[in-house]
Amino acid sequence: MTDTDVDDEIRFAAGAIRDADSVVAMTGAGVSTPSGIPDFRSEGGIWSEYDPMDFHISRFEADPEGFWSERVELVEDAFGGDAAPNPAHEALAGLEADGHLDGLITQNIDGLHQDAGNEEVIEVHGNGQRVACRNCTTRYEAEGVMERVQAGAVPPRCPSCEGLLKPDVVLFGEELPEYPLFRAQSLAERADLFLVVGSSLTVEPAASFPRTAADAGATLCIVNLDRTDLSDRAEYDFRADVTDILPALQDAVRKGS
Repeated sequence: MTDTDVDDEIRFAAGAIRDADSVVAMTGAGVSTPSGIPDFRSEGGIWSEYDPMDFHISRFEADPEGFWSERVELVEDAFGGDAAPNPAHEALAGLEADGHLDGLITQNIDGLHQDAGNEEVIEVHGNGQRVACRNCTTRYEAEGVMERVQAGAVPPRCPSCEGLLKPDVVLFGEELPEYPLFRAQSLAERADLFLVVGSSLTVEPAASFPRTAADAGATLCIVNLDRTDLSDRAEYDFRADVTDILPALQDAVRKGS
């Protein structure tokens, strides 16, 4: 595809976004990697350095001290570079601010969408910037808790009730939280246009949301470096860097408005 063809596709996709009554986006690891956050599942990703079973809910319950000690190392490796939102995050926040994005479903746990300014964010795998008490469910910022762990307070306890604190993310062996899944499913069913950004669409149940939207008649737009299982069903399928396409798409939406 030539640069002119890509420009035309961006213009047509932008028109579809403007014309849609409901636009929903879903993001995966490919949105976070340009911010310096390594992918967990790909070759050379986090799970090639760590054993996923060390971060299983059964490990947490049986050995919270060991879990938290290794959690510090993982967080430093995955998020130790002071990651900040990149142009793809900023473009999605701009689409929402301009009234062209009704909701954003994310598989990521880094909180960068909120840092960029998105407000309607559905985190199906939780948020690594928080921890939650297993007893009273109170949530705390993870940064202060991690500092306590590094100082030797292992496992960390809730300041309110002394309950055990757990990262506010979905660990291996845990079911995904029902309410975010319900919200994501509802948005997918009502979407006129479903925008997939930086996701290989291989992890369920998140991979089912764009399929649900397409089955209900939504226009499907995919921005991902590689082909996905839904590429053949997408009206717009950009095999390109999300930090290039998303800002161009947002700009085209604004110009057309």
